[in-house]
Amino acid sequence: MSVTMTPAASERVKSFLANRGKGLGLRLGIKTTGCSGLAYVLEFVDDVNEDDQMFTIDDVNVIIDGKSLVYLDGIELDFVKEGLNEGFKFTNPNAKGECGCGESFNV
Repeated sequence: MSVTMTPAASERVKSFLANRGKGLGLRLGIKTTGCSGLAYVLEFVDDVNEDDQMFTIDDVNVIIDGKSLVYLDGIELDFVKEGLNEGFKFTNPNAKGECGCGESFNV
């Protein structure tokens, strides 16, 4: 099982955690939604659950629950700026397709 993060993404997460003042890391997960079926979820983590797996990348803890890990194995998290827009970008080798707006994916 593997998860990677670009330097831009890890610096952004470190900045968010520093501004927040607490937290063990970032939870990356999925939820059922959108026109393609699944969507990515990012949230801060204060407590780790029993079925969580933790990946430490450039001093950032990325926590993924067991259910989501099946769909996220091999994912790369990036932070990109395109013109006036900025946000996290997910490169997921398990995704077979995405909706037109990029908000959801299917496997």
